[in-house]
Formats: sequence, C-alpha cells, structure tokens
Amino acid sequence: MSDPEITVYGAYWCPDCRSAKKFLGEQFIQYRWVDIEQDKQAEKFVIDLNDGKRIIPTIVFPDGSFLVEPSNAELARKLGLQTEAKMEYYDLAIIGGGPAGLTAAIYAAREGADTLIIEQSGLGGQAGVTQEIENFPGFPEGISGQDFADRVAQQARRFGVEILQAQQVVSLGNHDGYQCVHTADGKHVHALAVLAATGAAYRRLGVPGEDDFIGAGVHFCATCDGPFYKGAEQIVVVGGGNSACEEGLHLTRFARKVTLLVRGGELSASQILIDKVTSYPQIEIKFNSRVEAFEGRDSRLTTIKVRDSQTGAINKIHPAAAFIFIGQQPNSEFIKDYVELDAWGFIVTGHDLEHTGARGGQPLPLAFETSASGVFAAGDVRKGSTKQVASAVGEGAAASLMIREYLKTV
Repeated sequence: MSDPEITVYGAYWCPDCRSAKKFLGEQFIQYRWVDIEQDKQAEKFVIDLNDGKRIIPTIVFPDGSFLVEPSNAELARKLGLQTEAKMEYYDLAIIGGGPAGLTAAIYAAREGADTLIIEQSGLGGQAGVTQEIENFPGFPEGISGQDFADRVAQQARRFGVEILQAQQVVSLGNHDGYQCVHTADGKHVHALAVLAATGAAYRRLGVPGEDDFIGAGVHFCATCDGPFYKGAEQIVVVGGGNSACEEGLHLTRFARKVTLLVRGGELSASQILIDKVTSYPQIEIKFNSRVEAFEGRDSRLTTIKVRDSQTGAINKIHPAAAFIFIGQQPNSEFIKDYVELDAWGFIVTGHDLEHTGARGGQPLPLAFETSASGVFAAGDVRKGSTKQVASAVGEGAAASLMIREYLKTV
C-alpha cells in the first residue's frame, strides 16, 4: 500500500479536525495525520501557509493546494465526489447509500427506473466501516466492509444509478404529486417515490479514545465481530439492557470471560435474560461502573479506564475488545414530521400501520411503505429490522419490488 498523499494538520482536541478525519475515513481515503502540538516544524508550516495564522485543520493535497477548516461538502468537491444531482426529476430517490439503499437502487435501475442515491457520509453505511464481514452468504473467507461497499456501489453505477455523496437530506415534502427531497445546500430534487434507507447509529459513550479504536478493539455488533476474538481471555460488554445481556451471552462462545460494565446498580434487561446472565460462570457483572476512557498501543485497544461511581476509584481493565450496547438511534430526524415513527424514532411501515389509522383514508400500505403514500423505508431505520447486513440487503431488494408496484399506479 502506498503512503497517503493527503496530510491533515491539526490537534487532538480540535473537533473540526476529528470531523475532517472522520469524513476522509468514511470515504476510504488514506491520509497522514500530523499533530502540530507535537511537531513544532509542522506548526510553523501551518502558520506560514496561513499567512501567520495558526488555523486547523489545514489539509494539504498532492498538488500542493490546501483547504483550511473545510466543510464536508468542500472536501467532497476537492476530492471529486458528486454532490449535485444531474436532473430535477427521478423515478426513485433513495436516501442512504448503505446495503439496503444500494441494493434497492440496483433492482430499480435494472428495471429502467431513473434512480438517485443521496448519501451523507460513506457508501456502505456501517457495513462499509466494518473490519470484516464473515456472515454474508457467498464469501466463505469473509470480505472487508470496504471491499463489500466498493463492490455494491460499483454494481449500482454499472446499472446507471446516480450517486450523490457528502450531501445531507434535511426534509421531505410533496409538490404537485411528486415527493420533494430537500438537501442541506438549499437545493431539492423531485421523485415519484422515495426510499428512506438511512440506517441507525449505535449510541456511543463519547469518552476519550472511543473513536480512535472503533474496529480495532471497540465494536458495536457481537454477531459481526465476536468471532475475531475466539480464544480471548477477556471481552468487555458495556451496557445493562436486553441487547447488552443478549450479546454478552453470545460472546461467551468466544472468550473465556465476559465482563459486563453496568452504569447503574442493576440490570435493566428482562427477567429471563437477567436469570441467564447471572447463572453463567463465564460472565462477571460490575455495577456502578462508568467507562472514562479507552487507551491503546499500536492502533489497538489495550486498556479501559473504569470509574466506580460509588467510591470514585478508577480501575484499569485490559480486555481483548470492548462491545458497546447502550442502544441505537435511528437516522430519521429528517423525516419525523412527514411519516409515522414509533416511540424510539424508527419508521413504521406496512402491516404495522394498518391498525393505527395513520394513512388517513388512503389505501392500505404496501410492504415497506410508510404512512405517506409513495414513501418507503428499508434497513436499520425501519421498525422491525434485524440490524444485519444480509437482512438489510434483503429488505432493499424487497422494498424495490414494492416500489415497482407503486410506480405502476402513478
């Protein structure tokens, strides 16, 4: 692998620097990171480049050009990513370029529909930043998340799917029978149908080191990443609800010991799960335990600093990995005023709408259709989804077939 040609100059405390690094990482673009507070020559270089001002991040490109405190859209344009739609009207606009959105686009475009994908960050969604996908059918040796995302995106483009990147959808509306998709840059496109496939984000702890070790010791899916730690001495699970207990039980298949770090004084899972977890000799539960920081060496997690909320004492744990299960937040903010959501913000579709009256006298919804006629949802943002790559792909395909039926009526 060649050395990265893009250099990001910044400092560890700088939020704009973290944003720029995150964006480059989501686009699978290599870069060299230089902390100017640790490198005085680099600090002087930044000051000279900015006419005496110490401004970060300063990002220098192979041709010698540079950007200072760029937005994601500015970075995208510099990197040659498409950020504006070529047309005003499409048969189908898909919001989200993860497995569900990309698969739906492939199915729709193969049938001749003018299809647009609008993706805020990196193609492939959470699957795209997964270190290794080992449970997807057809890949007996596994496949990296990046390779998977690249392949599916390439396949979509081969069928003529237009893909916008680094573009955020802020709201939906209806104009003369068309769905109107409004983006953060003040522009909009119209479509006969819309598919929301924006996924859900794992809730994070927001402590130092967490972002640094994601995929390198910090994980959010035991089914996906647990097998990497087969034979490990210890794995930590953060959380005390149903997901934490279920995933903790699953991880006992791989590690000799699983330690649950529970912030409060008791588990909040169902009684059945509590009984199971407390009966497993491999599982240790530490109550009143709050993660303070993740630390590592050679880009791998090695240490978790944990504070006892009763005594204030800080202890260090040295697990092979940490799995965080403190809930998911669906990426549905842009659509909350347009379709029905459940109490947790997931989009309600199909049969689940039949008894709510949300359709207001409209025909019963198709499978994957929302309370707004012509607007569909698939993948992790949808109520009832299973949060796995294979099922997201399946939902994308199935939703596309329902959208085909809908398009026959308009």
